[in-house]
Amino acid sequence: MPASLTARAHQRLSEIDAAAWNALLPDDNPFVDHAFLSGLEEHGCLHPRRGWHANHLALYRDSVLVAAAPCYLKGNSHGEYVFDWSWAGAYERNGLDYYPKMLSAVPYSPVTGPRLLVGNCDDSPLLRQLLIECMRTQADSNGLSSAHLNFADETDAAAFGDAKDWLPRFDWQFHWRNAGWSDFSDFLGAMSSKKRKNIRQEREHVARAGITCEILHGDEMSANDWRTVHAFYESTFDEKGNYPALTLAFFQHLGLAMPRRILSVIARRGSSAIAAALLLRSSDTLYGRYWGSSENIAGLHFEVCYYQGIDYCLKNGLSRFEPGAQGEHKLARGFLPTITRSFHYLADARFRKAIGDALRREAVALQDYRDELMLHSPYTHSP
Repeated sequence: MPASLTARAHQRLSEIDAAAWNALLPDDNPFVDHAFLSGLEEHGCLHPRRGWHANHLALYRDSVLVAAAPCYLKGNSHGEYVFDWSWAGAYERNGLDYYPKMLSAVPYSPVTGPRLLVGNCDDSPLLRQLLIECMRTQADSNGLSSAHLNFADETDAAAFGDAKDWLPRFDWQFHWRNAGWSDFSDFLGAMSSKKRKNIRQEREHVARAGITCEILHGDEMSANDWRTVHAFYESTFDEKGNYPALTLAFFQHLGLAMPRRILSVIARRGSSAIAAALLLRSSDTLYGRYWGSSENIAGLHFEVCYYQGIDYCLKNGLSRFEPGAQGEHKLARGFLPTITRSFHYLADARFRKAIGDALRREAVALQDYRDELMLHSPYTHSP
């Protein structure tokens, strides 16, 4: 570490000035905005008993924040979406503790974006390298099993090219890209006749059920709208036996803190809401996040979570739509496999070698999987 720089770990993001943090962001990705990350902490979403301990890394030059990374000490692997449960099991079988570990990520959000926040200064490449070095050093000095950075964007991924002992890993999500279509019908025109027919039938089925959809931005939502959206979110997690970590207060906070970067799709029959989805957006990308419904209607999930979002992108000039993790059913609806990247440092050299070998085999299988998926592309020509 250069003598002019000081590294510090913060146990709450509120310890870092919001304007100073946001000045380091390369774009308007909402998930690394101070308001989003601090809101998770301030509104009851991150609990030590659920495995989340904030440990945000910051680099200072003469008390001025020059680089940072959202970091956590994790007591489990919940809410990460880059699955390492088998690694933890291997450690346990060998009498070693895998947890706690260090993680740079956005909690409960499998969204690609910046993690190594360095602004646009001339020494930004060096600062990225120093952040990576600091994560490794903290893991070693605190006796942690590992350090991880999930869902890196291309710039951060490139910074790991020369990072010693960090293992690269990748996977696929299904994303939609705007090929310059003028409207939803134009978009459908790029698809095969069978896929185009299926989508039209799904949308017509929802319409025949008397359901209409309304899109509201955060500053257009009433208190009752927020309660409705959050109740649907909770119902989905309850139905699957999972823990709904995000609170109503956090949803409402986003509506106030970033009112035009958060929106909901609310499906109604008459005056009754029967489904809803919450999404976030940047200047060029829409992010689908949380959904729920009170009725099981064919095509309703696709309408609320996919088709309304695509239509919103086309009307508002957004170039990408990332609807969330997993889901091969997205392929037939216009979402193509898109790479996601993560990087992993294992302190134990033996495990690092074994896991590195496993990841290389995994990469071959994942590339074959992507090739197979593209044989079933819904488009007549690649958009």
